[in-house]
Formats: sequence, C-alpha cells, structure tokens
Amino acid sequence: MNDEPLWASESFWKKVAIWVTAGSFLILVVLTMDSLSQTSAGGKRVQAYSVINKKIDYQYQEKLHKSIPVIGGDEFLFGQQFSEEEARQLVDLGKKTSQAKNCMNCHTLLGNGAYYAPDLTKAWLDKGWIGTDVREDLMMKFLMDPENNARTYGSNRKMPNLGITEQEAKGLIAFLKWMSSIDTNGFPYNFKTIYAEE
Repeated sequence: MNDEPLWASESFWKKVAIWVTAGSFLILVVLTMDSLSQTSAGGKRVQAYSVINKKIDYQYQEKLHKSIPVIGGDEFLFGQQFSEEEARQLVDLGKKTSQAKNCMNCHTLLGNGAYYAPDLTKAWLDKGWIGTDVREDLMMKFLMDPENNARTYGSNRKMPNLGITEQEAKGLIAFLKWMSSIDTNGFPYNFKTIYAEE
C-alpha cells in the first residue's frame, strides 16, 4: 500500500500542469478575441476609416477625468469626400509609409516608440499647425521637405528628409487624422487641440 498523498505524486502535478496550460490558453484566446473587437476600425473606441471626412476634436469630461474624442460635421481631407474603402486605402498607405520610413525610430505612436521627437497620436490636432485653414498645406510641405519647413517647437530637433512622395504624405496625413480620432483613454494628457480656445 502506498502512503504518498495525492498532491505529492508526479502524475498529479502533470495533470495540474496540463489543465492550467489548457485553461490559460482558453483565457488567452477569449482575451485576444475581445481585444481584436475593441481595437478594430469601426468599433466603439476606434472609428471607421471614413472618419477622415469629419471634424475631430476632444472635449474634457469632468465625470471621467479625461478628454474624449468628439466627431463633428463634415471636414473633408484634401477637399474630397472619401468612401469607406477609399479612406481605408489612404490610411493603410499612411500606416505602411510610417512603418517603411520608421517613424517610431524618433516618434511615439499611441505611446509606443522613441521619445526623441513629439508623440504623433494627436498630431493632426496639434496647435503647432497654426490654423485649420493652413494645416493640410503645412503638413504636406513639412513631410515632403522638412529641412525647409522645419517645425521644431523650440527643441531645435529637425526631421531628416525621408524622401516622402506627395501620395505618401497624403496617406500619412490621413493616417494621422484617423489616429487622432481613437479614444486613447485620455492619452496624451493635458493635450490642447487646435480648436481649443485659450
């Protein structure tokens, strides 16, 4: 007769390991599916790509202690209304361009990346673009020829010329506008948009 307790046997711990691993895997699958649904374009927190046709601003919610995105009326990008598919293609071009040009080598996107240059999460809404009537033009010139259109915000850090084409610049601008509509739970904090009154 074996007097060894069940919890001390090797077979017991092998079975526990299998059940814990299987349970953890199932929890991971459920959490992954939930995360994908929460972060897919067209959801509650991440707007559909066609939001680039709208005015985007932020409003501070005292009850929540954070700023939340407010999607307003029409504000067409490049004076053109894009269908959902056209908007998706343009935003995808911007995403791919930001990856190909390695923007995260200097900038952060949604808080991820390097901290040498400004965070780009709400770059579309940055007050540094002076006004909404000149913003697109200033962004295009800056992206295509940063050396002659420097925007250093007093840091004396200048973006190198990355050889961005006009179409790539349009894609980047669409990507930045779309990204500014994402509900980032108040990040970056204390950000004042181009529409904010002093």
